[in-house]
Amino acid sequence: MEAPAKSYVFRVVVEPDDDRWHAYCPALEEQGAITWGRSEREALDNIRQVVEMVVDDILEEGESLPGDPGTDFQAFSESRVAVNV
Repeated sequence: MEAPAKSYVFRVVVEPDDDRWHAYCPALEEQGAITWGRSEREALDNIRQVVEMVVDDILEEGESLPGDPGTDFQAFSESRVAVNV
């Protein structure tokens, strides 16, 4: 039987960088969770996708997520939805 899915919430940083926006996840930066977008919204969408790919890879390898739970990220045993406005 497959384990129930968990929801993870990571802190990300999205900042202007000349004519585009730079985005990264501090807890996963060493694993490549860095990207950019032409707008703040695009950068946020891109970092969401990158974080998901990095977390999938880490968990598939059977490794623990880097960082401090509660500070760098939160994990929930039930499904959650994050909304940014």
